Amino acid sequence: HMGNLRAGLITALAIPLSMLFAFNMMLRCGIAGSLLSLGAIDFGVVVDSSIIMVENAVRRASESRKGRSFVQVIRDACLEVRRPTMFGEAIIMIVYLPILTLEGVEGKMFRPMALTFLFVLLGSFILSLTLMPVLASLFLPKKVKKKESWIVRAATRVYDPLLRFSLRVPLLILFVAMILLAATLHFGMRLGSEFIPKLSEGSIVANTVRLAGVSLDESVRYGTRIEKLLLEEFPDEVDKVWTRTGTAEVATDPMGLEVSDLFIRLHPRERWTKAETQEELVTEMSEALSGFPGMRVIFTQPIEMRMAEMVAGVRADVAALIFGDDLETLESLAGDVDAVLRTIPGNADVRVDQLTGQPVLQADLKEAVLQRYGIAGDDVLDIIEAIGGIETGEIREGQKRFDLVIRLDEKYRNDPEALSSIVVPTPDGQTIPLERLVDIYYEEGPSTIQREWGRRRVTVQCNVRGRDIASFVEEARKRIAKEVDLPPGYYVDYGGQFQHLVEARQRLMVVVPMALGLIFLLLYMSFNSFRDAVLIFSGVPFAVVGGVFSLYWRGMPFSISAAVGFIALSGIAILNGLVVINYAKTLMSEGEGLKDSVYHSALRRLRPVLATAITDAAGFIPMALSTGVGAEVQRPLATVVIGGVISSTLLTLFVLPVLYSMFGKDLSMNNQSEMEEA
Repeated sequence: HMGNLRAGLITALAIPLSMLFAFNMMLRCGIAGSLLSLGAIDFGVVVDSSIIMVENAVRRASESRKGRSFVQVIRDACLEVRRPTMFGEAIIMIVYLPILTLEGVEGKMFRPMALTFLFVLLGSFILSLTLMPVLASLFLPKKVKKKESWIVRAATRVYDPLLRFSLRVPLLILFVAMILLAATLHFGMRLGSEFIPKLSEGSIVANTVRLAGVSLDESVRYGTRIEKLLLEEFPDEVDKVWTRTGTAEVATDPMGLEVSDLFIRLHPRERWTKAETQEELVTEMSEALSGFPGMRVIFTQPIEMRMAEMVAGVRADVAALIFGDDLETLESLAGDVDAVLRTIPGNADVRVDQLTGQPVLQADLKEAVLQRYGIAGDDVLDIIEAIGGIETGEIREGQKRFDLVIRLDEKYRNDPEALSSIVVPTPDGQTIPLERLVDIYYEEGPSTIQREWGRRRVTVQCNVRGRDIASFVEEARKRIAKEVDLPPGYYVDYGGQFQHLVEARQRLMVVVPMALGLIFLLLYMSFNSFRDAVLIFSGVPFAVVGGVFSLYWRGMPFSISAAVGFIALSGIAILNGLVVINYAKTLMSEGEGLKDSVYHSALRRLRPVLATAITDAAGFIPMALSTGVGAEVQRPLATVVIGGVISSTLLTLFVLPVLYSMFGKDLSMNNQSEMEEA
């Protein structure tokens, strides 16, 4: 596209060499070459600085020598663009700094990516200053013919009249630009937002809860039936199924015998017949399992489940945590919240923690009878305690001591009727069956009591399908506040996956403006002119235009991945603006007027601006269309960048020249006064 094969090859060399440099640095820093760290490397940005360098060399070589040797020509050409490219790369590096401040899960996901990117850029930066000029002087043909490739010629033919037109009607162009920005704001507001797009992990976990007090055998039987059902119903989708029931009483994740995790390994998507996406499959599965009585299921994925568990102590996207003191009140409130959540569009797998339902054996002493027979209440209670075991002494074995525990025979322990027939001796030698002294009966007791911050709590959990989490939580908050009547001393809090979104957002809110401020400072230093810095900076909002529109067009919510895409974009936009304005200044210093300089500079810079735009967008296309594992995280990022590159290129080619011709300083005539001011 530069109309010159050798030039193209020289630039392309930048890619493998920068990569090698980056791999070396990744090893030093212990970053794994994972999907996220390498997915970030966009070759377009890597070759940017080399393209600008080599392109200028090619152009200068085709002009008159003025008695300089070829090497000198190349050297001058490289020096000419060295400063803007250095600033450009520095700017893009700063752009990535905010990502390094992300913490927690989002940090784990995107920091390796930002670091890798910084290493690649550093490599390409060093190369463009050292190796590229050398290669250019050795391998570029000595006599470059003054012919442009047909692509560039065609582009120029289209661009030239459009540019002239824009410069003639600057206000119209600015008006259109403003409308675009307004539209972007409007659509941006309507984009939903989620924390990180859900990764399809290739496995599903169905977390099932049966009625409290189920025996282990029953739980296992249940599990096996579900496994069989899934394997029979979904032969093309399900590869393996296994169930884990109950865990030891660990503080981190207690599960009673009534709770099982069903791990479902899936076949690759190509084999699926019942569903296209994992969400559809989950919906199908929950319908298939709805036939089991008294069982509630929450679907999630192995890694996702653990993450949610760590963050909020719940295994779902969103949880309403109701705090208070009285268990019965909490239970009725949970019922109300549950009812509200079920009416909000996008809800799935709504379930309330089971608070009661654990059968408890109660024994009430009949005081009057005990007194009549002269039996001490303690003796009777000892017998009842012996169901669980009663300590009567200890056995010593050298240094070790063991408690001696006596408990009733199994037939009494398992059967309340047998228990009530046990006979109790009275002081005068009679024996009386236990049932005459005690009322023995079952009642439902609390099965779990959860506490947080010293208050009792009950959680209503639910997943969100088919809509973004942020808007779901918003709606749930409003509806619950309006429709659920909380007694004094009770309050509702919200937890779950979306907590990350809130945290990451707050952090980016602080850091991104800081980074942009830093970039602004750099631009100001680069040009020593506040005005030029503002002009180049105007590129950022227009880069955002394309990003927002492309997200909206593909129906993607705003997520941390998209945010990372926007961060990358602002760098690209600024880089392009730099190139054009810098050249316009050079022309003015050679004595051209402001308007002419802008016009020529924009025309001249058409080639490198298009080149960088095309390589940038092309570098991201595979990522935007990918469907492999982890594609969900990359797609929003790539979508944003492609859309943004298109809009920011148009900006650089039209809006920027117009702005500069209106607000720039004409440096051609008044060099003297300029020098004194500076």
